[in-house]
Amino acid sequence: MSMYAASAPSAVPAAAARTRPARSASMRLPITRRGLQIALGVIWLLDGGLQFQSFMYSHGFLKEVIEPTAMMQPAWIGDPIIWAAHLVAKDLTVWNTLFALTQVLIGLGLLFRPTVRPALLVSFGWAFVVWWFGEGFGMIPADMASPLTGAPGAVLLYALIGLLLWPTRDPDPPPAPAGGGLIGERAGRAVWSVLWLTATVLWCLSVNRTPNSISEALKTTSEGSMHWLASIQHSLAHSLHGDGETIAIVLAILSLAIAVGVWTRLRRQALIVGALLSIVFWFLGQGLGELTSGKATDVNAGPLFVLLALTLLPRGRASEEVPARQAPAVSNEPEQEVSP
Repeated sequence: MSMYAASAPSAVPAAAARTRPARSASMRLPITRRGLQIALGVIWLLDGGLQFQSFMYSHGFLKEVIEPTAMMQPAWIGDPIIWAAHLVAKDLTVWNTLFALTQVLIGLGLLFRPTVRPALLVSFGWAFVVWWFGEGFGMIPADMASPLTGAPGAVLLYALIGLLLWPTRDPDPPPAPAGGGLIGERAGRAVWSVLWLTATVLWCLSVNRTPNSISEALKTTSEGSMHWLASIQHSLAHSLHGDGETIAIVLAILSLAIAVGVWTRLRRQALIVGALLSIVFWFLGQGLGELTSGKATDVNAGPLFVLLALTLLPRGRASEEVPARQAPAVSNEPEQEVSP
């Protein structure tokens, strides 16, 4: 009588299972809280560089950039803006250099880990000052704000992103980079929703629903745009002439969907659509921040909305980031006969 015994299982399939990376995870660009802090720092540095432009040292900076934000504002907002403009005008060179250096120091601080917290703390205070005295709270109290041209104001987004990117000891916890920030990931989604709900309301304002509101905004922005971009804006303004109300209604509905979408299973899609729409606004309604005009003080809101979306973007599932589980190995070797 003879018996049959199976040979030892092959270790090759098991080893392959242990070392095989998840294909989808390897193709995904990693988004870390530290990387986003550096990106925010680079934007602050760019803003500081823009503040060193010669125009900022002229009284045109006050007359064309600062004082207009006081127009049609409540007295408690507009009067301090005019007072501050007159104060700065007495020694514009010193004040503007201080403005520029503040932004440069914030940017440099975000590039180095030991100084991230102090840099963010300074940025919170500076953002409030600029949002009031430089942007008139996004012109929202004056009923002159439009999401197309950058409302509710770029500098507000700097502060909100800074809260979400506040450094902690935990290395980039899931489900998103904002999860380890000062206010947490859920509060970050609430911030996103409030911003896009604000956009929804702004699109419903009569000033943004006139037949020519969109075309006039494009024409105005084209004055500070590069020649090739101004041509696109003029052509589009001509094509959209008279359609302002329809476009505003469509954008209001889309903004509402983006605001609500981050609380559903379509969260990733809502963030991506919001980022893409912000890029369209930045390209057409904000003229790429008018960075080549010599009068730009910041990059405007478009890039900041994209950075905010990346901060809230959920990571891949853990199962995609760890090696595949070891499956039971099956031997391909023939059975060997064992003699009694």
